[in-house]
Amino acid sequence: MQAVKMYTTAFCPYCTRAKQILKSKGVEQIEEIRIDTDAAARDHMMQTTGRRTVPQIFVGETHVGGCDDLMALDAKGGLLPLLAG
Repeated sequence: MQAVKMYTTAFCPYCTRAKQILKSKGVEQIEEIRIDTDAAARDHMMQTTGRRTVPQIFVGETHVGGCDDLMALDAKGGLLPLLAG
């Protein structure tokens, strides 16, 4: 299974939902990078993704996007193949 990295904040319902979706697909470990406590991480996220909102989800080297993007990917059957690598 591919590694999953997610940029998050402490109180983010979309981050919580994205984690629930990923765990339901068998993801056991998510590397969380809290941007509300680390300004350098926030800057890196914005430079890397071009986005300011959380969550920002990466599966392996692929930037999935936010929670809505994750749900759309799952709905069209693309999440499990991406996780499998």
